[in-house]
Amino acid sequence: MNIIAAADRNWAIGRKGRLLVSIPNDHKFFREETTGKVVVFGRKTLQTFPQGMPLQGRTNIVLSRDAAFQVKGAVTVHSLEELRRVLEPYPTQNVYCIGGENIYRQLLPWCDTAHITKIDHIYEADAYFPNLDRDSDWEITGESDEQTYFDISYTFFRYERRK
Repeated sequence: MNIIAAADRNWAIGRKGRLLVSIPNDHKFFREETTGKVVVFGRKTLQTFPQGMPLQGRTNIVLSRDAAFQVKGAVTVHSLEELRRVLEPYPTQNVYCIGGENIYRQLLPWCDTAHITKIDHIYEADAYFPNLDRDSDWEITGESDEQTYFDISYTFFRYERRK
């Protein structure tokens, strides 16, 4: 399974239910990576999407503890066990965990590849991604050149779980 996120220097990913910054090239990378694939996310992340609707061109799976929660255009699961059953038919390389913080933490042990856009800035934040640089289970296996969007520098990294 893949995991995909954009994080600042402190591995912050959000504040008050929103992304820290909007970088068009990062959004393009996200679209290219996930279109035609399976995306797994939490209910709060769904609420941040345009009109609170599932992402087009993908199989959307929402993980929510609320047993009554359903959304048109997505499969809703209410436990990790149920999620595991729903994901069985899909090749793991076509499944992407896309957030938020709680879902990232729950599904990181299931993942073997992480696509992280590292933003060279420190933002005020209240949501964080686990620091893969401090986790000996993970190593950087790919890195783009540094890019800029106005005054924001960022780099795309690929991490893989050590065998």
